[in-house]
Amino acid sequence: MKSKIEDRGEIKIIEISGKVTIGEGDVKLREIINQVVEGGTKKIVLDLGGLKYIDSSGIGELVSCHMTINNRGGQLHICNLASKIYSLLQLTALITVFHIYDSVEDAVQSFR
Repeated sequence: MKSKIEDRGEIKIIEISGKVTIGEGDVKLREIINQVVEGGTKKIVLDLGGLKYIDSSGIGELVSCHMTINNRGGQLHICNLASKIYSLLQLTALITVFHIYDSVEDAVQSFR
C-alpha cells in the first residue's frame, strides 16, 4: 500500500493506492489515520481511487479508522471507490456506515 497526504486547510486528503490486506497495508492505514487525527485534524477524506484490492482485514481496518475518527469528534468521508469495492461495502451493509462520494471534490465540498 502506498499513501499520499494532501492538506486543504482544515481538511486532510489521504490518497491510498495498492492493496489493503492483512500484513500489507492494514497496519499502515491505521498508522496514517492515527497520525492525522493526533495532529488535530477532524475532517478527513480517504481517496480510494488507486485501491486495487481490499480483504476482510482491510475492511475491518476501514471500520476501525471510521470509529477512531468519530470517537475523537471528527468525520471520515470516502471517495473514488472502484465498483468491486463499492459492491463489497454493499454486500457487508457497510455502505450505510460510511459517507461515500464520487470524487475528492464532492467529498471536500460536503464538509462545507
